[in-house]
Amino acid sequence: MSTSPANNDLAVPEYPLTATVAGVPDRVSTDGLEEKFDAQWAQDGTYAFDRTATREQVFAIDTPPPTVSGSLHVGHVFSYTHTDVIARFMRMNGKKVFYPMGWDDNGLPTERRVQNYYGVRCDPSLPYVEGYEPPLQGAEGKSVKAADQQPISRRNFVELCERLTVEDEKQFEALWRRLGLSVDWEHTYQTIGKRAQKVAQAAFLRNLARGEAYQAQAPGLWDVTFQTAVAQAELEAREYPGHYHRVAFHQSDGTPVYIETTRPELLAACVALIAHPDDERYQHLFGTTVTSPVFNVEVPVLAHPGAEIDKGAGIAMCCTFGDLTDVQWWRELQLPTRSIIRRDGRIVAEIPEWIKDEAARAVFSELEGKTTFSARKIVVDALRDAGDLDGEPKATQRMTNFFEKGDKPLEIVTSRQWYLRNGGRDWVRADGSARDLRGELLAAGEDLEFHPDFMRVRYANWVSGLNGDWLISRQRFFGVPFPVWYPVDAAGETHWDAPIVPSEDELPIDPSSHVPAGYTAQQRGQAGGFVGDPDIMDTWATSSLTPQIAGGWLDDPELFAKVFPMDVRPQGQDIIRTWLFSTVVRSHLEFGELPWSDAAISGWILDPDRKKMSKSKGNVVTPMGLLLEHGSDAVRYWAASARLGTDAAFEVGQMKIGRRLAIKILNASKLALSYGADAEGISTIDLDPAAVTVPLDRAMLAGLADVVDSATAALRAYDHTRALELAETFFWAFCDDYVELVKDRAYGAGDEQLSALTQSARTALALAIDTMLRLFAPYLPFATDEVWSWWRQGSIHATAWPTSDHLRAAARDTDPALLSVAGHALAALRRTKSEAKVSMKTPILDVSLAVPTSADAALAAVLDDVRSAGRVTGPVDIATVPDAEVDASTQGGIAVLAVELGEPPAKRSAN
Repeated sequence: MSTSPANNDLAVPEYPLTATVAGVPDRVSTDGLEEKFDAQWAQDGTYAFDRTATREQVFAIDTPPPTVSGSLHVGHVFSYTHTDVIARFMRMNGKKVFYPMGWDDNGLPTERRVQNYYGVRCDPSLPYVEGYEPPLQGAEGKSVKAADQQPISRRNFVELCERLTVEDEKQFEALWRRLGLSVDWEHTYQTIGKRAQKVAQAAFLRNLARGEAYQAQAPGLWDVTFQTAVAQAELEAREYPGHYHRVAFHQSDGTPVYIETTRPELLAACVALIAHPDDERYQHLFGTTVTSPVFNVEVPVLAHPGAEIDKGAGIAMCCTFGDLTDVQWWRELQLPTRSIIRRDGRIVAEIPEWIKDEAARAVFSELEGKTTFSARKIVVDALRDAGDLDGEPKATQRMTNFFEKGDKPLEIVTSRQWYLRNGGRDWVRADGSARDLRGELLAAGEDLEFHPDFMRVRYANWVSGLNGDWLISRQRFFGVPFPVWYPVDAAGETHWDAPIVPSEDELPIDPSSHVPAGYTAQQRGQAGGFVGDPDIMDTWATSSLTPQIAGGWLDDPELFAKVFPMDVRPQGQDIIRTWLFSTVVRSHLEFGELPWSDAAISGWILDPDRKKMSKSKGNVVTPMGLLLEHGSDAVRYWAASARLGTDAAFEVGQMKIGRRLAIKILNASKLALSYGADAEGISTIDLDPAAVTVPLDRAMLAGLADVVDSATAALRAYDHTRALELAETFFWAFCDDYVELVKDRAYGAGDEQLSALTQSARTALALAIDTMLRLFAPYLPFATDEVWSWWRQGSIHATAWPTSDHLRAAARDTDPALLSVAGHALAALRRTKSEAKVSMKTPILDVSLAVPTSADAALAAVLDDVRSAGRVTGPVDIATVPDAEVDASTQGGIAVLAVELGEPPAKRSAN
C-alpha cells in the first residue's frame, strides 16, 4: 500500500458521550437500517471528498465503471465490497478518500441492448428524425430479429442509447447505495459523457502527434455478425466442430502433395504451401511450385520454422487469411494477398483475377456470395469430382478464435484500422531510433504492487506474448468517435494517410456532423472536400483513461493534481490483459508513470457447479433480492469472507452467518452499553483506561489490543479477509466467555468495594465495544453505525480507526491468556450442569477442579469471576496436573473432578 494510515490516539473518545439523540433502544433490529443510514450519510456528506486536502492526505481509487447494459449480478457485489472495505479503512485512518463512480455505457453491449429493448437498428444512411419514438418501449430479455428491427439514423440510435443508459444508471446507483458503498456521488462520470469524450479524443490526438497511434491497411480479426474488427485482448478460444480434408496439390509432373485442412473453402485464397525447414519429407520441394486443385493456381513451396512437423501431413497451405498463423507467414515470407472473404463472412462476388482457368472460374462463380459453410460444400464436391480429395472428411474438434461477445468463429479480413502502440511490435520512430516499449511496460509491471502478488505473472505473460499493436477502432455506432477527417482530392479519392485534426479546445467533436476548419458542410463527401472518420474507439480505449476522466485531467487541473497518480485500481482477474494493461499503456505514453501504485485483483464468483458466474453463461444471481432478504451487512460479510485473487462459491449460508453476526453486534452492544445508562438510555461510562482494575478485564483488553494490531496490518496489506477473521473470532469469544463471566459484576450491587469492580467491568465492556465497532465498521457499516448512534454523535465512518495504545494502557501488560483460562473453567462447570441435566442457574455448593500447572496462577487471578458466572457458592478445590499429563479431551486441560450441586432455582409461575 502506498500510503500509511495515520496513528490516531483513541485514549479519549472523539465525541462527548452525552451529546446524543438516540440512547440504547428497548429492542434492536437490522431491519430498515439501509434506508435510514443511506439518507443520513447523504444528508451529512459523510463520504464527500475534501478538495482542500493535499495529495499526501488523499487516498484515490480508480473505481471500475460497471457496464450499464442490463443488470448487476452478485459478482459485482463481491468485488465492489472488497474495494469499499479498503475505502472505509483508509477514511478511518485519516485519509481523504477520493472514491468516484463511473458508468461504462458505450460500445457493443449497449447497442445490442438498445436494439432489443426498442426494436431498432442503426442505418447511418438514413436522415435524423426529430422527436423519434421507437416501436417498442422495453422488450427486456427478448431478442428481436434484425429483420423485425426498425432502421433509424445514427443520431436517433445514439439518442436511444443515451436514454436507456440514464435509466439503467439510476437502478445501479440505487443498488450500490443499498449495499452501502461509501462512494462520493458528486463524483460520477459516463464513458460516453462529454468529459470522457474530450479526454479520449485529446489523448488520441496526442498519441497521434507522437507517432504512438497510426493507421494501417492490414489483415485483422473480424466478427461477421457485429461487423467490427476485434482486438487480441477480446479473443476467446473455443472448441468448434469441423472436419479434416486430405487434399492433393500437384507437382509439375503430376505427383500429388497432400495437405490436411479444416477450411477447404479457402483453397482459392492459397498463396503457398509451408513446411518446417528440417522436415526431410519436403526438402526436395522447397523452392519449387505446385498447382492447387480445382482452381489450378501455381503457388510456391516454402520453409518456415512455425510449421509443425508432427501435425497432419506436416505441410500446410497458407491462405490469406485462414488464421493468425497465415498472417504471420504472409508477413514474414512477403507473400501476395488473395482475399476472398468479405466483411459479412461471405465469398466475394467477383471472380479473382489470379484464377485464369475457365473451369476453375466456373467453380468460383458458384461460390460468389455464399457463406463459408455453403462454399465449403461446393469446394469439397469439386475436389471429390476431380479426384483430389483423398478419402472422406474426418470429424474433429478444433480450437477457434471467437469474439468474446460473439457466437460465430472470427474471420480475418483486410481493412483500414487505427492502432495504438503497446509493445506488441517493434517500433522504429520517425527519426530512425528504436524504442523498446515492450520492455518499458514490463518494467512498469514490476513497479506495480499487485494484491495478491501472484497476479503479477499474468500481466507479464500477457505483455510478453503480444503479437501485434492494440487495435483501437471499431465499426460500430455508439461510442467515442475518432476526431479526424480526411481530404478528398479533385478526383474524388480519399487520402486516408493525411488526416485533418482539430485543436484540443474544439473537443469533443463528432466528425460525422462537425466540419473541419477551412471547409463547409456542403463539401462533405464531395471532390475537393472532406469525409469524417466513420469509426468509433474501442470501449477499452476510453475505459483505459478512467483515472484521467474521473480525476478531471483536462477540465479540473487542481483536482487532478490531488488524485493522480491514484493509489489503487480494484478489478477482476479476467481483465488484467485489457483494462489494467491498457490503462498502464495510456498513462505510460502520456505521463511516463504508472496510473496507480497498487492493483487489487478480485477472484470470480462460482456457481454451485464451480463454474464462473457470468451473464453469457446465464448462471448469475441478481443481488437486490439477496440484499432485501438477508440485509446488506450480511451480503457484505459473505463477500468480504473471500480473499483477493481467490475464487469463491456463492453461499447463502455465509450470508446467514453474516446476518447473525450483525444482530449479535446489536445485542451485545445493547447489553454492554445498558450498564450504567441514564434514564434516557444514554451510556455514561467514562472510557478512562485507569478505571480498568480487574485482571480479567485487563486480559480481555490485552487480547483485543493484539487483534487491533494484527487486523490493521492485514488491511494495510489488502488482506481484508484476515482482518475480518481476527475481529470475528475475538468477538464471539468476547460474547461467549467474557460477557458471561462479567455480566453479574457489571450489573453491580451498590457497596463501595463492588462499585470499583463494577466500574472496571463497565469500562472494559465499553472500551471493547467502542473498539470492535470500529473494527467491524468497514464490513458491516449499517449495524455499526446504528450502535454508534446510541451513544455518540456523528457517524462511526467519520471517526478514527482503533489503535492498541489505550487498550494496552488499560491492560497494564496483563497476559491475554487469563481470559481463555477463565473461559475454559466456566465451560467445564457448565458442561457438568449440562450432563446433570440441570439449569445453568443451579448453584454449585462444592467443586474440585483439575488444572494444568501452567494455568494455575491464571485461574487464581480470575477465580472470582469464574465463581460468579458459574454460580459457585461454596469452596473451590484446585488440583494441579503436570502439563504433560493433561487430558487432551478437555478444554484447556481444565476438568471437574467432583461437584456438589444445590437445588435448581424454582421455575417461575406461568401466572
